[in-house]
Amino acid sequence: MEMSRRQILAGSGVALIGSIAGCLGGDDATGSDGNGGDTPTDEETDGNNSGNQEVADYLSEVANYDGIDDRTDEGSVTVRNGAVDGAGQQFVFDPAAIRVSLGTDVTWEWVDSNSHSVTAEDETFDSSLISGEGETWAYTFDEPGTYLYYCIAHRALEQKGAVVVE
Repeated sequence: MEMSRRQILAGSGVALIGSIAGCLGGDDATGSDGNGGDTPTDEETDGNNSGNQEVADYLSEVANYDGIDDRTDEGSVTVRNGAVDGAGQQFVFDPAAIRVSLGTDVTWEWVDSNSHSVTAEDETFDSSLISGEGETWAYTFDEPGTYLYYCIAHRALEQKGAVVVE
């Protein structure tokens, strides 16, 4: 029996829908995601720690990112710009991510002689390129939220950071 073009297309559509449904299957009874992934840390699951997933996604390729450093008890915080991480990778912000209280002054300190910037993804702030070990640039965080930033000169090298303001 010869199938018409419509019968072939209809059959293909049913097979496609069945395939998609299999991929989108619901959670199993144990709540496991089935991919063997890590269990979230207390920091990632605490409802008071807003911005965690956004920060984790943004900094996923940053060599020295290992969570958000809680600095909420400090009136001012210093982040090293152009630091070398433990693996010898230059051009990182250290710490890569911080959590601060509203009104905190954050100062970035250049720790090498290369040109670096502190540039917000949403253009909230931008130090422009600054060169020279010991140079600093500061910003006061007066609005709550998650601020993702990078170095203009070394973005391709994943020199990125984040500030979560509560």
